[in-house]
Amino acid sequence: MSAIVAFLSGAVVALFAVAAMFFLRFWRETSDRLFLFFSSAFALLAVQHSLALLDASSVFVYLPRLLAFALIIAAIGEKNR
Repeated sequence: MSAIVAFLSGAVVALFAVAAMFFLRFWRETSDRLFLFFSSAFALLAVQHSLALLDASSVFVYLPRLLAFALIIAAIGEKNR
């Protein structure tokens, strides 16, 4: 992996973590579960991207991404219910 790809992948992980903290702050202020679900989803996306940097050959690396998207769908479904 080239140095620029590693650097940009680290930046993506950091931005996912920032987004998770952003939604966590809104959840603390409003107690709306939508923000908690989104915060958890972005944290899982950061974990998944970190794991993909370490070992991209395993299919189990993508399970956190699947769970994150399921959380987003559940959050939207719950909000619209």
